[in-house]
Amino acid sequence: MACLVRSLPTALLAVTLAVTSGVSECAAAARDFSLPTAYGGRVSLSDYADREAVVVVFLGTECPLAKLYGARLAELAEQYEGRGVAFLGVDANRQDSLTELAAYGRRSGIGFPLLKDNHAEAVDLLGATRTPEAFVLDRVGEVRYRGRIDDQYDVGVVRDAPERRFLREAIDAVLAGEPVATPQTRAVGCVIGRPQEPDAHSEVTYAEHVAPILEKHCVECHREGEIAPFVLRGYEEVAGWADTIAEVVRDQRMPPWHADPSYSHFANERLMSAEEKQILYDWAAAGAPEGDPAKLPPQRRFTEGWRLPREPDVVVPMRDEPYRVAAQGVIDYQYFAADPGFTEDTWVQAADIVPGDRSVVHHVIVFISPPADQAQRGLGWLAAYVPGQSSMVLPEGQARLVPAGSKLVFQMHYTPTGAEADDLTRLGLVLADPATVTEEVVTLASANAKFEIPPGADDYPVSTTREWFPAGSKLVGLAPHMHYRGKSFRMTGVWPDGQRKVLLDVPRYDFNWQTNYKLREPIELPEGFAVESEATFDNSEDNPFNPDPTAAVRWGDQSFQEMMVGFFELSAPRGSLTRDLGRRSDEPSEAKQGEARAVAQRLFERHDDGDGSLTRGELPDAFAVFAFDRYDLNDDQELTEDEVYEAALAEATRSF
Repeated sequence: MACLVRSLPTALLAVTLAVTSGVSECAAAARDFSLPTAYGGRVSLSDYADREAVVVVFLGTECPLAKLYGARLAELAEQYEGRGVAFLGVDANRQDSLTELAAYGRRSGIGFPLLKDNHAEAVDLLGATRTPEAFVLDRVGEVRYRGRIDDQYDVGVVRDAPERRFLREAIDAVLAGEPVATPQTRAVGCVIGRPQEPDAHSEVTYAEHVAPILEKHCVECHREGEIAPFVLRGYEEVAGWADTIAEVVRDQRMPPWHADPSYSHFANERLMSAEEKQILYDWAAAGAPEGDPAKLPPQRRFTEGWRLPREPDVVVPMRDEPYRVAAQGVIDYQYFAADPGFTEDTWVQAADIVPGDRSVVHHVIVFISPPADQAQRGLGWLAAYVPGQSSMVLPEGQARLVPAGSKLVFQMHYTPTGAEADDLTRLGLVLADPATVTEEVVTLASANAKFEIPPGADDYPVSTTREWFPAGSKLVGLAPHMHYRGKSFRMTGVWPDGQRKVLLDVPRYDFNWQTNYKLREPIELPEGFAVESEATFDNSEDNPFNPDPTAAVRWGDQSFQEMMVGFFELSAPRGSLTRDLGRRSDEPSEAKQGEARAVAQRLFERHDDGDGSLTRGELPDAFAVFAFDRYDLNDDQELTEDEVYEAALAEATRSF
């Protein structure tokens, strides 16, 4: 329903929108607003009464979506400037200063006025609740549109490009004198941190109750220079985020932890208690009172530089020069192969990954890619970085083996922040004395690649079972892996005597968080132990992450395809992996031959351009970096189907 901004004799504009359950309705008239700008001076809404349309966009300097849309809004304003359309940016966050607002404008290339709404005048006038949230007013002052800018970004969702450009469509309709087809959409983003009057009688305060919770659960990422988009230290800063904090905790988006605690507990779990959550809810509801600063907890201290028991013996950069991270859009996983220069087998006891720019590095996995004539040791996993967890430090006597001549492959997941960035991630390694290594740590996998998810299916099941584990090994960690349609994942241990136990249950899988769940106590694996993995996929329109609900989806490396993989981190007696491998690989079975032939056929069906051979450029990045050289048996930089079959059969026979 459109609302009228009344034309008063004094040319003042008036409107207010009441918001009830996300539906806007007209309410009593309110006054014009006049606000200070980020660069000095004041601007009033009534200054633009002669324009064909006025676009008012509520912004925040640290809100991730406001950052992503800043440059896009600047482009829109330039495109419509000559057509009588004015843009105004309004920041009503108590935690944002005029200096920070000006810096946001410079970073985003914004030329239109940016206003600071210190007393929520514009917020109350228009009924804004989020950043970014746009309002389009026509020449007579009627609010013709309110809501999101377009549909490219949502909470945890990034599309390659917007399918609907709601703000642009609304402006065009107003200029054409036509009704706006979609006059209101659900705004997504951060809750506006408007100034509030704290409840002086509240029993919950920032200093005594909230700050300790944030120090315990949040500041590892929410501090200066880390991946989180804003800092959660200092009362004035945190108070502005009170409603957003309550929302993301209530929605179970933060802290990022997806394992159901009713089945298992893990050494690295991030779980708030029900009492801690209620404290955050009550504090936000009370207007975020500060309390006595003398009762603030001591701040946690974090290691700067390498998080290793000593300085690294070897430092491996992902490549020679930084990678330029785009300001916006979807960035496919990037793969970089680096040579550590190991001329002999090397045992790694500790590893740490340090991003060059933590603000854009979402996660990193470093894999070991051995020479073509050597067996892949499990998945080849060496180390991983996710926000708050960057280092692998194994107990004395345990280490991961990097065979001589191996390359290290960096899998990089970048998240744009609205401004270009350069990243040069490095890996630091602490080596173990081979004479002290008694257990090898290795990551194995269990996968099902033979599935096709029908269009529209909202709960499609896929399962797989791993029935062999190295003799005498211990299970120390688990991780599920799917893509955007992944819905749930459960791993169940099955003992030889028939005992069954759920080892990991992830009822709400989130592709944005690649968590390795570390068991509090390792599980000794008897001969005959197996793990059943059950996953479900949501290929329906109700899945906001779904790239295309009309597509039938099969296995593939790209995120618009799917995978169903369970990872198992094990420690095994040194030498047992090689001995078991020798017993298992005397002669390829008919099943292995069939699997190898299927691998070759699928690869050519999906990627061959019709000439009967595959070059590196025709293949997905992951395959081109990891596998091409291993499959190119005659080193001619082309793959034939027979070559792929022979290489796949050899790998299936000699790997574990």
